[in-house]
Amino acid sequence: MVKVVAGVIERDGKVLIVRRMKGDKLGNKWEFPGGKLESGETPEEALRRELREELDVETEVGAFICSSTYEYPHITVELLAYRVRLLSGEITLHVHDASAWVTPEGLDAFDFPAANQAIIGEIRKKGGEA
Repeated sequence: MVKVVAGVIERDGKVLIVRRMKGDKLGNKWEFPGGKLESGETPEEALRRELREELDVETEVGAFICSSTYEYPHITVELLAYRVRLLSGEITLHVHDASAWVTPEGLDAFDFPAANQAIIGEIRKKGGEA
C-alpha cells in the first residue's frame, strides 16, 4: 500500500482542484493536490514538499480531515487529507494540465478518482470548511 497526501486549499469559499495530465495513471481526473510520502517523511512534510514541487507555493499544513483507502487496478493507496493554508507563491502547474477553484457544491461536476470521495464528503459536511 502506498501512502499519499492531499491538500485542501481554501480561498473565498472555494477549494483548489487540479487535473492529472492525459498520459498519467488516472489521467484527466481531477484531484486535490499532493503526492506520495517519501521514506522518513511525515505526512505534513510530504504535503509541503509536494505542493512546493507541483504548484510552486509555500504552505502551512493544518488540521487532518480524513483518510481513505482504495484499491485501484494498478495500486492500493491510503490517502490522507489535510487543510492547507497558502503562505506565498503563485500557483504554477508542473505536473497537472489544469486547475480550478470550485465551491463544495460544484465538486460533483468534476471527475475525481474514487479515493477522493471521502474528502469531498467531508468538505460538503462542513460547508467548505473541511
